[in-house]
Amino acid sequence: MPSTSRTRPDVPSDLPGEPSGFRHRMRSKPGIGHAWRFGVFLVGLLFILSGFALAVLPGPLTIPPVLFGLWIWSTEFRWAHRLFHKFRVKGEEAWHHAKRRPVSSAVLTVLGLAAAAAAIWAVNHFNLVNSGKELVGLG
Repeated sequence: MPSTSRTRPDVPSDLPGEPSGFRHRMRSKPGIGHAWRFGVFLVGLLFILSGFALAVLPGPLTIPPVLFGLWIWSTEFRWAHRLFHKFRVKGEEAWHHAKRRPVSSAVLTVLGLAAAAAAIWAVNHFNLVNSGKELVGLG
């Protein structure tokens, strides 16, 4: 009997990981496989929610935690693997575009950073957060 006969048919074979690797062994055990997938889902969700929280809370780097959470999900879930692949292809296209046109990419990056700095300055200078709280009745 081949060694692959021990694997379950619902274990995704097109996802990363060697058939003899740790993740594959975890996926192939009925009870542990579901607990493993649930744990992977929770860890990925934690990173994605932290990325969204960084969008609201003061702090940089909103996108990396979201992409890292999606990458974690892509190790177990086919839909996340397909979605992550699309993001990866778009990122590679953007990188190649930036390398082909370094001056325009640099100018757009500097303008984007200047716009972000101006927005942060305006929010602080005009107390827009406090005004918004008063407008909705929270302040």
